Amino acid sequence: MGLVVNPSAGKGRGQRVARQVRAGLAAAGLDTLDLSGPDLDVATSRARVGLSRGIDALVVVGGDGMVHLGVNVVAGTGVPLGIVAVGSGNDVARDLALPVHDVGASVALIREALDGPAAAPDDAAPAPAGIRALDAVAVSRPGEPAEHWYMAVLSCGIDAAVNDRANKLAWPAGAGRYVRALTTELSAFEPFGYRVTMDGEVWEGNGTLVAVANTRSFGGGMRIAPDAEPDDGLLDVVIADGLSRTALLRLFPRLYNGTHVSHPAVQVRRARSVLLEPLVSHGALPPVAFADGERLDALPLQCDLHPGAVRVLARTLGS
Repeated sequence: MGLVVNPSAGKGRGQRVARQVRAGLAAAGLDTLDLSGPDLDVATSRARVGLSRGIDALVVVGGDGMVHLGVNVVAGTGVPLGIVAVGSGNDVARDLALPVHDVGASVALIREALDGPAAAPDDAAPAPAGIRALDAVAVSRPGEPAEHWYMAVLSCGIDAAVNDRANKLAWPAGAGRYVRALTTELSAFEPFGYRVTMDGEVWEGNGTLVAVANTRSFGGGMRIAPDAEPDDGLLDVVIADGLSRTALLRLFPRLYNGTHVSHPAVQVRRARSVLLEPLVSHGALPPVAFADGERLDALPLQCDLHPGAVRVLARTLGS
């Protein structure tokens, strides 16, 4: 199996965790091929080479950014993805009920999942025991082939602007960075203009929060789409109409328990295909979009859900 460790992990922590993972998998009789690289682009390229050479699984070690890397390598291939969640956010792992900051438990789960029959290459086939077939989202420019995949949440509102700023902050750790980044972004905030087309249904207006969610959480524990499920064949599109700075500041803490969806300015719609476009006649130009915490591109963007596109080594429901 292939192994990719977060290349940006500092002070040797990533390599220490990698040694633990390799030792645990070796003890279970599983051989690993280290496909890590000095940066995410090189690591992604090496993982794709490993895939072409026939690895039977890809294990990523890190946070949501590494899950994003893994999804972009294995989506649609039938090759299962293992996750050792040791990052700062780990929203995907938590939403999938995977171990977090517990290398031993993560390795044990991967080993147990691989004890079952190998995953079938046809992504429409039922997943074997220990492997969950999960939806993933292909992102493209309208009318062009898909360039990216994501597993969790794409954001393109104040949430994306905050994400961009938070990624540049050295402190505080975890969710506190987002609170600090939000305070800074609010100082010059004005609502953005959007046209959002969801399975042909169009919404236009000025917005504050706009997110296309396959899972519930992002940003280190913010439950942006509290009812989202990664295997229900639908995306949860969360839109907050234009809010004042004061109203937004009051709404923001509610993202951590998901109660923001009951606010009268917030709506949640469900769709399989979502087109996000800027509409400057209704507000400011939206920020660059983020998916799984990784910077993507400016709007317009097309998001298309692919049911069962990614197979994850995980506890199946009821196990």
